[in-house]
Amino acid sequence: MDRLTNPFKQALKSGRLQIGLWHSLSSHLVVEILADSGFDWILIDTEHAPNEVPMVLAQLQAMSGGTAHAVVRPAWNDQVIIKRLLDVGAQSLLIPYVETEEEAKRAVQSTRYPPQGFRGFASQARASRYGRIKGYHAAANAEICLLLQVETKRGLENLERIARVEGVDGVFVGPGDLSAALGYLGEPNHPEVVKTIDEAIRRIKDAGSVPGILTGDAQLAEHYIEQGCLFAAVGSDIGLLAGGAEQLAAKFRSQNPGR
Repeated sequence: MDRLTNPFKQALKSGRLQIGLWHSLSSHLVVEILADSGFDWILIDTEHAPNEVPMVLAQLQAMSGGTAHAVVRPAWNDQVIIKRLLDVGAQSLLIPYVETEEEAKRAVQSTRYPPQGFRGFASQARASRYGRIKGYHAAANAEICLLLQVETKRGLENLERIARVEGVDGVFVGPGDLSAALGYLGEPNHPEVVKTIDEAIRRIKDAGSVPGILTGDAQLAEHYIEQGCLFAAVGSDIGLLAGGAEQLAAKFRSQNPGR
């Protein structure tokens, strides 16, 4: 099997909807379960989760037997962090808090070997199956999937310029931070926020890129997919665990009152 080809990137290029789930529990056991649950992709978060590179490595290893593709979100648009995640085997990255064309270009360069970028060379990293994938370094640039997250007013102002940067495969609208930036902190489902996201999706598509989103609201997820989102995360492991646990406890409490 060709371990270099990126199926997630190929799916986006061909216009196939990719349904995903957010993984924030930083557990190789949890993500191993999720990876074989029918999702197209699982987001391994290191921005808002207590997740470090050795833990991400274990989660990537745990996902290798599943059917879902791993997308890793670094804590920041940082060359060193990105290099380390790529070396342990991440092929698809979601870079947070991108606000300008220059930041978008830097993200691209961080994922590319020279002369297209400045990714550091490692001859026997896990990304190349410890040197066993012949021609890895010559082919790796083309198989990296780079998604950029726009979540501020400044990012929206520069949205088309960000989306059109060569090497950017998709633009993800971050509803949480964006709702705060628009004055609706903690209200990502506010009508004005939804209206702004709808417009952003249209602008990303018009710029020739692929839009993405996260929402745990099933109805809103369907709405954004109808608007044109091709990679949509429709929930999180924390939400599933917390919500499911509460429902189970409530069910048995209601059936056994006073006991």
